[in-house]
Amino acid sequence: MGRELQYKIISGIKCYSPGVAESYDDYPDEGFDVTDQLESESFWVRSRNRLIKNIINQYSRGRGETKFLDIGCGTGEVIRTIGTNPNLKITGSEIYLNGLLYAKKKLPDAEFIQYDVTQGRLPEDFDIIGAFDVIEHIENDRSAIANIYEMLRDGGYFVVTVPQYMFLWSRLDEIVRHKRRYSRTEILAKLRQQGFVVEYCSSFLFVLFPMMVISRIFDRNKKESESTEVEFKNRVSFPRMLNRFFDNAMRIDEALIDLKISLPYGGSLLVIAKRPSNS
Repeated sequence: MGRELQYKIISGIKCYSPGVAESYDDYPDEGFDVTDQLESESFWVRSRNRLIKNIINQYSRGRGETKFLDIGCGTGEVIRTIGTNPNLKITGSEIYLNGLLYAKKKLPDAEFIQYDVTQGRLPEDFDIIGAFDVIEHIENDRSAIANIYEMLRDGGYFVVTVPQYMFLWSRLDEIVRHKRRYSRTEILAKLRQQGFVVEYCSSFLFVLFPMMVISRIFDRNKKESESTEVEFKNRVSFPRMLNRFFDNAMRIDEALIDLKISLPYGGSLLVIAKRPSNS
């Protein structure tokens, strides 16, 4: 069992892992600035968040008050998306203070904490835990998965999204400090080894996958002279009409996943895993 962490207050935020709150080793400090500017418009973020909202609403239905922990909440966009669900008692956690300051400004009434999920467990249990494009930033992902398992109540759910396929590795992965892109086999094996039962797994970014492959091939050898912040922004920004087209195309993925069809390939993976009752 992971050790139970205690907090200290920094900048008005409960910090359970204060030693790494301003290290920015696994995600660039300036990345939060770009994310805060662009994520509400990004077709990919919007589509992923619609998926997440549908899943969290489905798995919280009939539970009454449902304690939800968002691991690596960044600037709080997922929490803003799902916060309309009155059954959810939401806690947003982020390892780095810069992201939390953006999140608190955006959602002043929400609960946010600073926390490194590899260091131990929080002193409470949750019904649902989400980690949305987070564990690929963590060197010791097995430790993170183990602590998530410990914080779930029996019968609780872990909802995770990760980037897929190492052959898609590009300069963007380097900029945002990914440690890996996952195969379906790898992520499912790591979850099952910890004791999770996998209820559903699907790729997404399925319809647009051929375009993604082509863009990554061209991006691989692209050299930039700008700052990392500008590089990042250039790679995640699209003209408005193209962004709208991509957003509409992603709704096909969303509709198929809502029908619980497991899409065979795509740029990302979605997994819903359960901690068995009486485990």
